Order: sequence, then C-alpha cells, then structure tokens
Amino acid sequence: MTKTKSSKKSLAFVAALAVVCGSAAAQTDTLKKVKESGSISMGVRDASGAMSFTLGPNKYTGFHVEICERIIADIRKAVQLDRIDVKYQLVTPQNRIPLVQNGTVDIECGTTTNNAARQKDVAFAPTLYVEGVRIAVKATSGITRPAQLAGKTVAATTGSTSVPALRKLKREGANGIDEVLAKDNSEGFLLLEAGRAEGFFADGQILATLISKSKEPEKYRLLDQVLSVEPLAIMFRKGDPAFKKLVDDSVVALARSGEVARIYDRWFMQPIPPHNARVGLPANAMTKAAWADPTDKPMESYESR
Repeated sequence: MTKTKSSKKSLAFVAALAVVCGSAAAQTDTLKKVKESGSISMGVRDASGAMSFTLGPNKYTGFHVEICERIIADIRKAVQLDRIDVKYQLVTPQNRIPLVQNGTVDIECGTTTNNAARQKDVAFAPTLYVEGVRIAVKATSGITRPAQLAGKTVAATTGSTSVPALRKLKREGANGIDEVLAKDNSEGFLLLEAGRAEGFFADGQILATLISKSKEPEKYRLLDQVLSVEPLAIMFRKGDPAFKKLVDDSVVALARSGEVARIYDRWFMQPIPPHNARVGLPANAMTKAAWADPTDKPMESYESR
C-alpha cells in the first residue's frame, strides 16, 4: 500500500469516526429530543414494591415514579412546553440498562442499584432511597439467620443485585444452597408462597410490599440481617451533562425542601393502591442521610463506610 492511499484511508476513517461520534452526541441530547417530540419515555417496573408498580394497562405509580413525575415537571418548564406526553416503557432487570443506552428509555424509574460497574454504562441521579438486600421466609420455618438456609432452596430475581448477594452468602459458608432464579419479583415471591423455595432474596422494600399485599401477611417475616447496602437511584443515559444537571437539581431540591420525606410517607407509611395495604417501612438512617446530603456515589462507597 502506498503512502498516499494509506493517508487517504486514514482521513476517511477519521471522517467516519467523527460522523459516528457526532451521531452519538446528538442521541444523548435528551432535552432537545423531548422538546422536539413533546414526549419522554419513562422506564417502569410492574412489581418493584412501592417504588414502581402497575395499576393496570399503561398505569404505573410508586415512590420513584412520583419522583420522576416531579423531575418531568421541571423538564417541561426548562424546555418551555405546555405539556409532555409520558410514554411508559416496562423494563426488566435484564433489559433496563440496554434500553437506556439505546435511547428507548429516557429516564428509568424502577429499583436500579447505583454501582460502580453500572456507572460505566449509564448515569444516575442522586440517591433518595438506600435499601438493603434481605430475605423473606415463612414465619413457621424456624429460620432466623441466613446461615440456616444452608442445604435449602432459595430464590432471587434474575439480573438483580440480590443474585450476587445470594452467591456471596454461599461462598461465606451457607453451603449447599440450591438457587432458583425467578424472572421477576412476583414470581420469586410466588416460589416462596408455594413452598418451592424456603427463602426469597430481594430489596427489603420489595419484600415488605409483597408481604403486605399477600393474602396472609402474617405467614411471612423478614430476616433482620442486611446482606448488601443498595443505593437505589433513577437512571438515564451517560454523556448528557445538561440533562444530568437538570435531573440532579430537581432531585436535590426535593430532598432539601423536605418534600421527599412527605412523598416517602405517602408510599411507605400510608395505605397504597390497589389494595390499600400499608407497607409500614419507616425511612432508615441511611435513607435519611441520603436526603440530608444527596449524592450519586455508587454502592461501593456505602459499603466502605
């Protein structure tokens, strides 16, 4: 290959790369996208405790959904639109990050843990809920400690951070655990309910909500031990500083005004739809600390405290 041909190919490669980079940059201008389309895509879950759940076809609500609605109200003002059409996109633990990355979802309002690995692919708002992975068991099981699950069948939801928490427990001495991975939280609790699993690993609030909505809540209990600390946060595309600043400012304002405490009380301490069941889970010390000092630090920062 001659030097001239090589130079031309190099220039062509650089030009092509510039086009690709330019396209990628354009795709991450979420505010422009919202203003031009008059709509925003909200990623939601159908059974993520009181954080994000369905009330029927295309109807979603919960703590994080309401937080996102407050953020979208601020976005509407920023882009000077009379209204924004919210398009709900149901996501799962398996597809939520890819759907944010490829632009299908603009803002994900479920129960996603902010951790260092995920921060390489997506961005997070400051945390307003710090959770812990815990275990639900039947009250009559006699199980009071995670180690007692050795040799038993336990369930966790595929793609959730409960799975590594479960496997860590196995490595640390709870030998012989037979794990069953459910496709979603509802299925995981059903395995416990039907006796096909003797424990179900999930975020504490998810477990508390599923128990409160069950036919006989008194038949279940949460073990006290927290297996991992999980800062749950609203997720959106990486590399969009204008959108991140607006989301962050909106979340921080909710925290510092005290409004987030009132929203929390509505979803976790008062009866909620559709069955008017009360989760009854007061804000823990870590969550209150997050309200006092909002940050988008990953899970690993909490674990090192």
